[in-house]
Order: sequence, then C-alpha cells, then structure tokens
Amino acid sequence: MNSPRMSSWLNKFGFGARTESSIDSSSSEIPQGPDHDVPDPGQQFAQFGAGCFWGVELAYQRVTGVTKTEAGYSQGFVHNPRYEDVCSGTSSHSEVVRVQYDPNECSYESLLDVFWARHDPTTLNRQGNDVGTQYRSGIYFYTPEQEKAALESQDRQQKILNRKIITEILPAKKFYQAEEDHQQYLAKGGRFGSKQSAGKGCNDPIRCYG
Repeated sequence: MNSPRMSSWLNKFGFGARTESSIDSSSSEIPQGPDHDVPDPGQQFAQFGAGCFWGVELAYQRVTGVTKTEAGYSQGFVHNPRYEDVCSGTSSHSEVVRVQYDPNECSYESLLDVFWARHDPTTLNRQGNDVGTQYRSGIYFYTPEQEKAALESQDRQQKILNRKIITEILPAKKFYQAEEDHQQYLAKGGRFGSKQSAGKGCNDPIRCYG
C-alpha cells in the first residue's frame, strides 16, 4: 500500500488513480466543441502540440509578436481534465500551448516555423524519452486561413524529411489551461530552479526539464 507521501508523488507525475468523486461526468460534447475563448483585441490565437508543453511554451515565449502563452490540454473527451488524467492516456488529450499573437508583428507562418523546428513530427506519440498520446504532434487551427497555411507548411516540410510526417492538423477544440505550476515552467526555474530566458529573440538552447 502506498504511503500518503508516495501517493502524492505519483499523482504529481500522472500515475495516481483519480477517485470516482473527482471525475467530471459532463458530456464529451463540451471538450469536443470549439474553443470559444476570445483573444485580446487585435490579437489571434494558435494552438500547437509538439511534445511536453514546457519547452514548447518557452520557445513561443521568445517569439517577437507573441503576447501570451498558456500550457494546457485539448483534443480530448474529458471535461476539466487534470494532469494525471492526461498522463494516463485515457482522456485522449494532447499537451498543447495556446499562443496569442499580434498578426501585425508576427505571422502565423513564423509560428509554424517554430513548431516544425521544435520537435520531430515523424514519431508517433513520442518526443525523445516522453512517450504517450499526450505528446503527439498537432497543429490545431482557428480559421480556414490557418488551416491552409498549416497544410502548405506540412507539404514543404515533408519535402525535406526522409520519413513521413504524422502531424495531425485539426480544428482547435476547447482549451483547458493546465495547472498553475505548469505555466511558464522553464522561465520560472523548472525542475532544478534554474531560470531560462523568455526574452524576445533569445536563442539559448532550451533545457526541456530545467
């Protein structure tokens, strides 16, 4: 039998069992619906899944014209998922970063460039040592224009890779912000308390876990 301390540790890393009383039984129509959140005036949203959201978020924090980033969960079937639900693989959520950007300062195509450069889009449900459906590669579009740009960028990327890209390109669904300790995780110090720069234009190597 696990001690309370061990159970807490397991829950933190997604291995603990979710109790029946903590499960939200709301219809899957909610998480499968569109993202109805509204960006700030003059801004637009984009959603990307490219492995663990910690490093992906920091990469987008550094992009000039990006005004806000949020680590979260999308594309799943459970309303109000928790980190342990997502890590269990049973909720079908992807770890995503929702990017808010000023289109006058940052093109959607430049965000796509960061996406392709940040991860390996040819590995199924895996990025490095991170394995699970929550780490799948995905571009989740808000507009027909974003969809068109995403498909065209995928075609260009496929021409320079020798393995088939398996990135999913789908409409953005309801976004659930991840727990506060996941937000700007690496910029705040990460696992080892060593802060990484989120300065615009910074190109320091990103240490994925801090």
